[in-house]
Amino acid sequence: MSDVKVKVFTGSGSINFEEDQREDLNSVNDAKSLSDQVVKLKQLEDELVDKEKELKELKRKVELVSGEVIPTMMQEMNISTLKLADGSSVEVKPVYGASITVANKEAAYTWLRENGLGDLIKNEITVSFGRNEDNKASEYADLAKGHGYEPVQKLKVEPMTLKALVRERLESGQEMPSDLFNVFAGNRTKVTRSK
Repeated sequence: MSDVKVKVFTGSGSINFEEDQREDLNSVNDAKSLSDQVVKLKQLEDELVDKEKELKELKRKVELVSGEVIPTMMQEMNISTLKLADGSSVEVKPVYGASITVANKEAAYTWLRENGLGDLIKNEITVSFGRNEDNKASEYADLAKGHGYEPVQKLKVEPMTLKALVRERLESGQEMPSDLFNVFAGNRTKVTRSK
């Protein structure tokens, strides 16, 4: 049986059914290919979520061994550093951390000021100007509120500065209210590998 080509002539041109059928087939193939890629993307996203869970669990295990297991064992053995046969060394160091929650911000800043540590608080004032307002910005820098702009004021203590303060005060036996600063003190095992 031979292929039949049919051409239909209309007033404005002709229709080629064979060509139209190929275009429909290409559209079906394109849709299938797109569908395959969407399925592939969903599988990759699921795999990524699984790997992120695995990574989180691995980090938790590292934290447990580094922060609790090894420091406890070394403390019980009355060892502060250890050299291994392969040339690497192990040392447990104290680590500190702290943060100030929004709810405790005012009380924490008051405590810092009352204890002579107010200079740790950064006091930033920001004013925004529109385009082509360079002159107004310069005037404002000189006159502050003289032109009706209200500055946005932000008080903050840099996280690394707060961490250093906590380390300094705790190591010297000074008070650092943990209820205001979410103080964390722990240990971290440092392994120095041989080269």
